[in-house]
Amino acid sequence: MALLFGAIGVLALVSRTGCTGNANGLGTNGVSEADYPDMDLGLAHRGPHFDVAYSRNVTALVGKTAQLNCRVHDLGNRTVSWIRHRDIHLLTSGRMTYTSDQRFISVHNPHTEDWILKIRFPQRRDSGIYECQVGTTPPIGHRMYLSVVEPLTTILGGPELFINMGSTINLTCVVQHSPEPPPAIRWTHHDEEINYDSPRGGVSVITEKGETTTSHLLVQKAKAPDSGRYTCAPANANPRSVIVHVLSEHPAAMQHGGQLRLQYPISAVLLSIIVTITGC
Repeated sequence: MALLFGAIGVLALVSRTGCTGNANGLGTNGVSEADYPDMDLGLAHRGPHFDVAYSRNVTALVGKTAQLNCRVHDLGNRTVSWIRHRDIHLLTSGRMTYTSDQRFISVHNPHTEDWILKIRFPQRRDSGIYECQVGTTPPIGHRMYLSVVEPLTTILGGPELFINMGSTINLTCVVQHSPEPPPAIRWTHHDEEINYDSPRGGVSVITEKGETTTSHLLVQKAKAPDSGRYTCAPANANPRSVIVHVLSEHPAAMQHGGQLRLQYPISAVLLSIIVTITGC
């Protein structure tokens, strides 16, 4: 009876491990079988693998250095290369650069697992897929997308605004297509930064940050000296200017709620009738 149960136990072990297995449930190469995955037991060395949490898509600004970070665990003595998918061009291997475009640089600190591809003075044409590749057999790679954007700055109602003396100048600056809200927005008048605590008083700014950042410059009780060029200068985008005319008279077009309106609609109608009759 004891011999029978012993035989049954051997058959069960062979069934689980296979004919070439061993009593520890491992195959001939020392890797756990399906019943005992290496992730759970930690019995097998995974080899090089990417940390995707630190190797992500990147959005960069035109002209400002872009960085694609590739973090590789358990690299060993393998080499990390960067490849541009647009033309399947090898950019760097290890710390060496293999392109005539010297804007591309490979950076690695021996005390980290990060391999960084730096692109100096990036342009919109540099947008696309880049692959971080490890020289295993066969090679393994992780793809990232670089998006190079150029923020757009506009001042509503520009390039010239006409307002009536004594009313409020309301300039609205909009910053779009920026990977992050500008840390600061400077307003200048005649190239001099506006002082909101000046003795003139009545000057304030309201900024709302988000995917689209909006900054409102308010100048109350406008006077003739308030005329001139106003510039909105975001910290991470190109500046934009507008010319403001503060007039004591009432021209045909005046600023009203950010839009232009006719001050003399009746006169405009009479002029249209006269032109029609005379055929001028």
